[in-house]
Amino acid sequence: MKPLKMKISFLSLVCFIAISSHCYSQQGHVTINQDKHINVLLDLKKEMNKNETSSERYKIQVYSGNRSGAHDAQKEFSSSFGNWHPSMQYETPNFKIWAGNFRTRLEADRALKKIKQKFPHAFIFKPKKN
Repeated sequence: MKPLKMKISFLSLVCFIAISSHCYSQQGHVTINQDKHINVLLDLKKEMNKNETSSERYKIQVYSGNRSGAHDAQKEFSSSFGNWHPSMQYETPNFKIWAGNFRTRLEADRALKKIKQKFPHAFIFKPKKN
């Protein structure tokens, strides 16, 4: 009985190897169809984002105070509001946390409404020209 089981096991192994040598994984070809103007729009967006400190844009000040408080506020803001990246600015004698880069006052007001729930002293401003 054992030799028969061994023969069946060996035959099964040989069949498995023979079949798997003829099997191939799936092969595919990906084609991306996109509008020709997408690259133009991406270049325009890059150009707009270069001038992040433009005086034509609105920002929200979340914190003003000492350095350690600014770091804490920046971390808390990042964890609560991931879509508006905070930046730390130094204006003597305070460190300030600014967030957002809003094109219109309406966009900034909508964001401020959400931000004020966590940071009640936040306010909207336009940065001064350099």
